[in-house]
Amino acid sequence: MSKTFKDLEIWKKGRLLRNEISKLTKSFPSEEKYKLVDQMIRASRSVTANIAEGYGRYHYQENIQFCRHSRGSLTELQDHLTVALDEEYISAEVENKFDNKIEECIRMLNGYIRFLTNSKQSN
Repeated sequence: MSKTFKDLEIWKKGRLLRNEISKLTKSFPSEEKYKLVDQMIRASRSVTANIAEGYGRYHYQENIQFCRHSRGSLTELQDHLTVALDEEYISAEVENKFDNKIEECIRMLNGYIRFLTNSKQSN
């Protein structure tokens, strides 16, 4: 059992993704600082923030709901990456690499949601 949200594998994976997105966006044009870069940073931070906030709730259903918000932020990030690709800020190879990482996070998050749902039903 996890002692804190920082022990959760999905939070750790989300943290890595968040840091990689931060590094990636540093190479974007300065005119995107308050547009696409800001949206990508916010979405990547929302992934881990929602996992942490859900963990801090006392009810399984609330935790599940925050995990769903986190999953939404992951898919939002996928869309922002396609914008970056379309604007030619990143290559198709980079977009594909991040898409695979995001899909892995989504799978892990779905597993965590399943765990929470099963725990809720057994209590």
